[in-house]
Amino acid sequence: QVQLVESGGGLVQAGGSLRLSCAASGRTFSRYTMGWFRQAPGKEREFVAAISWSGPSTYYAYADSVKGRFTISRDNAKNTVYLQMNSLKPEDTAVYYCAADLRVGAPKRAGHEYDYWGQGTQVTVSS
Repeated sequence: QVQLVESGGGLVQAGGSLRLSCAASGRTFSRYTMGWFRQAPGKEREFVAAISWSGPSTYYAYADSVKGRFTISRDNAKNTVYLQMNSLKPEDTAVYYCAADLRVGAPKRAGHEYDYWGQGTQVTVSS
């Protein structure tokens, strides 16, 4: 069983920044592929970013809509994955979810590939 707890959401003006954190339980965190997804009201959940690590290399994947603005990173010593969000836009408003895929491999974009999910944290970007 893996527990994921997100934090760092909030209200920010367009153009601003936020950093989301996701703390994970589990002794083999470094092997997990970690992903961020989001769901806006009335819309389907969508992929945002993912990161996997297969020592010594780290692999990344980003949605086109956030590429160049968002950065995913991880600190394996702290069992934590981060999503740094810069140049935020009103269309980034959503509940952001952290997810863990326990299989070693390339970062995946499909939500059904992930085994565990956090409870979500709200991000609201005002215009």
